[in-house]
Amino acid sequence: MTPKPFSPEEIQRILGSLQRPAVFLNITCDWPVLLWTVDHLSRCLGGKAVRFRMGKRQHEKKTPLFETQCSYVDAKLEEFLSWTEGQTGAEDVGCFSNYPLSLYWAYADYKYIALLLQEKPSMFEDVVWSQFGFPGRNGRDSTLWIGTEGANTPCHLDSYGYNLVLQVQGRKRWHLFPPADTSCLYPSRIPYEESSVFSQVDVLQPDLQRFPAFRHARAYTVTLQPGQVLFVPRHWWHYVESIDPITVSVNSWIELEVDDEARVGEALTKAIVCALKTTPSNDNDDDWLNPTEEGLVGHDENMQYLNLAVGACMEKRGITSHRDQQTQDTPACPRAKRDSRGQAKNTSSSSPPAEYLSSSSTPSTMPFGPHLIPVAWNQITNQETTEQNPKNQDRTSPSRDCDIIRSSSVTQNTPPRPVSGSRAQHQHGGESMSSSGSASDPLLLPQPGCRDGGRPPPGDRDQGNGDRAHCPVAITTNDLLQCLVHPEVIARVSELLMERVRSGTATTP
Repeated sequence: MTPKPFSPEEIQRILGSLQRPAVFLNITCDWPVLLWTVDHLSRCLGGKAVRFRMGKRQHEKKTPLFETQCSYVDAKLEEFLSWTEGQTGAEDVGCFSNYPLSLYWAYADYKYIALLLQEKPSMFEDVVWSQFGFPGRNGRDSTLWIGTEGANTPCHLDSYGYNLVLQVQGRKRWHLFPPADTSCLYPSRIPYEESSVFSQVDVLQPDLQRFPAFRHARAYTVTLQPGQVLFVPRHWWHYVESIDPITVSVNSWIELEVDDEARVGEALTKAIVCALKTTPSNDNDDDWLNPTEEGLVGHDENMQYLNLAVGACMEKRGITSHRDQQTQDTPACPRAKRDSRGQAKNTSSSSPPAEYLSSSSTPSTMPFGPHLIPVAWNQITNQETTEQNPKNQDRTSPSRDCDIIRSSSVTQNTPPRPVSGSRAQHQHGGESMSSSGSASDPLLLPQPGCRDGGRPPPGDRDQGNGDRAHCPVAITTNDLLQCLVHPEVIARVSELLMERVRSGTATTP
């Protein structure tokens, strides 16, 4: 067996210190999951139906195509394969017969392997996350994604943990943006999905008149090849698109201790969104609930979630409230992603053993090189960015990660120049390793157009118009929600709530 470039302990230290997306190479060469092509999965699943999201290839507006705007079909993978091969008869492609391949893409996304392959549990062992320092973590704790060329996930950030993504078949292009650029991405909680904050911007064709600050967002792009594993750090925005006729990928969300604070914000957000959007009104007629969030609960239960989340967070911080938190007969604390039935993902065995974590805080050099490559910063400004048409790319079968990687897919670029006074982090191709981000890190600082809480610079703002003063104001429920559940507002309200409980000023029911 060919030795791996990093041991599980070394990968854990890398993951604990990386502050930017990076691609691991030559780690998964012997993973059986690399045989999980759609053809192989079709034989394994037999006649089991899988739900696909159908999206139009030519989306009319310069806005994201959210999951609430898509159609859905339940079909066998055998029918999916026939459809991708150009067959059109209902006897061959089933429900896909209503969706011409030239006009639609298909995406079976967020498919929890524990549910999809529950009749074949031995296949869970094909996914070997233990080699990344997570003993016992396998396909049971992972998610499967199957799509056609053009299939995409709207730009969003995940509220919890970080993400490890293994590409199995075909290629996907990732567009990532640092957390400091959040306000340049115009965050939104409509459509609502627990743990996902969506961007209102179509990052490939941005409407800079509506979203002028987006021109200051920094895009990091990478084309992920089969066998490669992408590390997506906590709270990095990402838009993902399939660029080959068929793509398969497997990912796992890794929880972190700081997720307890995020759960308070998510519980607070859910209580506010559900309270406003379930109230009958003239403008509450949109599809605001993402299909992944099946079913609603009442306000009382949402408040129970919030109380439980606040109590758990304060306990983690070692803070004692003046009033014991009622934890009996309350629903479980929301965790990570949810499956298509709204069930919480099984996140057992997500934490690495203590001996895998470095006990030293002494900075060392990040081992960037042939086996760990940082995702490149796309220095082309958004006004000039025109994504290359995937159809013009080499359509030959991409080489396995264990062979030669194309230099055009994963490259190193010089990152943005740090602002005055920040430390140099990228000398000699290395990155400072530390357990937490520094305020001087250029990736953690807002761009000029996103400073002061993300407000665009004066030249980007609406300067006012004499005629507008006479126009009636039309603030909608969604406009109000965008302000109330803005990440910065939610973070501040979460702190205020915990302070009220800590000080004993919280209202006694």
